[in-house]
Amino acid sequence: MICVDLARVGIAQPDKVLFDDLSVTVSTGERVAIVGVNGSGKSTLMRLMAGTQSPDEGEVRFGRGVRIAILDQDPRLPVGTVAEYLGDSWEVAAVATSLGVQPLLERSTDQLSGGQAKRVALARALVGEFDMIVLDEPTNHLDLEAIEWLEQRLAATKAALVVITHDRHLMDRLTTARGEGRIVEIERGKGYIHRAATGTSAYAAYLEGRAARHEQAASEEATRKILARRELEWLQRGAPARSTKPKARLRSANEIVAGGPEAVGVRGNELLLDAGSTRLGNQVIELIGVSQAYGSNLVFRDVELVIEPGARLGVVGPNGSGKSTLLDIVAGRSEPATGEVKRGSTVVTGYADQQTSLLDPEAIVREIVAGPLRQPDWEDRVLLERFWFDSTAQYAPVKMLSGGERRRLQLVMVLATKPNLLVLDEPTNDLDLDTLRALESFLDEWPGALVVASHDRTFLDRTVDHVLAIDPGGAIRRVAGGVQGWLEERNSRPIGVSSRKPTPTSRADSAPSTKSRQTSQYTLGRQLRDAEQAMGKLQRQVDRLNEQLVATTDHTVLATLGAELATAQAELAAIEENWLVLAEQQTG
Repeated sequence: MICVDLARVGIAQPDKVLFDDLSVTVSTGERVAIVGVNGSGKSTLMRLMAGTQSPDEGEVRFGRGVRIAILDQDPRLPVGTVAEYLGDSWEVAAVATSLGVQPLLERSTDQLSGGQAKRVALARALVGEFDMIVLDEPTNHLDLEAIEWLEQRLAATKAALVVITHDRHLMDRLTTARGEGRIVEIERGKGYIHRAATGTSAYAAYLEGRAARHEQAASEEATRKILARRELEWLQRGAPARSTKPKARLRSANEIVAGGPEAVGVRGNELLLDAGSTRLGNQVIELIGVSQAYGSNLVFRDVELVIEPGARLGVVGPNGSGKSTLLDIVAGRSEPATGEVKRGSTVVTGYADQQTSLLDPEAIVREIVAGPLRQPDWEDRVLLERFWFDSTAQYAPVKMLSGGERRRLQLVMVLATKPNLLVLDEPTNDLDLDTLRALESFLDEWPGALVVASHDRTFLDRTVDHVLAIDPGGAIRRVAGGVQGWLEERNSRPIGVSSRKPTPTSRADSAPSTKSRQTSQYTLGRQLRDAEQAMGKLQRQVDRLNEQLVATTDHTVLATLGAELATAQAELAAIEENWLVLAEQQTG
């Protein structure tokens, strides 16, 4: 079934064409990822596919009766409680639990943070019977475990998927298998379609096709310059009888030789700027017996941590485990409840948090980078240009920027302070793939220390040497094997078995409190997810058996199928009852 057909569509803004003459058809079961630099029109194309926006030119046709779920980048929820918005089926409760929405069910939608509203809207998009699901950055504000669950659910759905995501692991998996994976790339107003080859992903095809296109452009530019130089030599040499040179043609030829090809995509490794970081001494940050709590709520306890020069530390843990709280203490933005924090005298900290919404929407880009105490100078201009803010964008107000451009601006503001310790809280949210690659490359060669909390598995694998895990009960420890090692450890941990005793990274005492000896929220969440997967499998078995019963008239076969159906229904009822008990324990 064709869900949506875009025929030669185009969208233009006052200062540029986002895309033109683009044709895409999405049918049931297909997986389509949309990629491009921030501001290239990804979200606009997604809204065309969902039917919430009309093109300037071309035509968008939808299949008869097609049912479409959409998750916007910044969803706006209707007035009411979260429970009223989501409904009350067991599937709603299961999805809400996996996405960490269960504790929000009784809260009013106008009391949710941006991240909470995004998770609630994602839960709504994943529940119900839809022919096509359209998701804009669905992994933002999810922890690593929830992303792993989301990846499994999306891979199993029969609906068509259209996804904008910076999560390369997710994109690679969703665009692999059965040949239905495609990537739509938007670059400088043009659309390129990349299809998955047998046994590979469309993401791999996109990387290969894009590299080949850029190499061809570079080759064509080299040939163009050779021809231009020959013409320039001829013009400069001139004929013996001529007394004047054709100045217009000379000027034109000089411009051809001096100029370059049309910018291809983004500037890639030009992001490897000289940050001019202040020299970092031998001592950076040391946490001694640090604990943090809000009232009776313990976040973490007795943390022993040394951040040495050149350190590359990634912080992982479920949402609400205290990652941002730990970063605030490391960055000096808050003090611990107990313990001591020692800071080197030469440390200059640059902190990029998640609050891009706090940027003044009326502020001018170049002025906000310079700060309130000085006028923008040439260094600010060069820095902004290297992060792809051209001369027009530098004079634009913040309110004109996309979410990804605001995140990019925030990184520029941090680097403009010339730090030698970078503290980054979910820096990959809303960034395009090219900026992510360039940021990774920059961090590879940057001489300072780095502490980063991120849900992006690929980003962490490529930028950090050690992973700090915040466990249930508040212990913080180093984990062998990086992010994948941490996920495998948590997934393989037997039910009821708590975390291993912390390594010297944390001095958590060996006698856990009564609360920590009880079944942890993580364990309950994992049991709920396991029960949900079992219910889904059994429900599909029940549906299949019912279809077979309708299709046969053989009495022997009917008896066999009836017995199998009764068994499956009994197992389903038992698991549903167990799920309800677990859900009650978690909310209790």
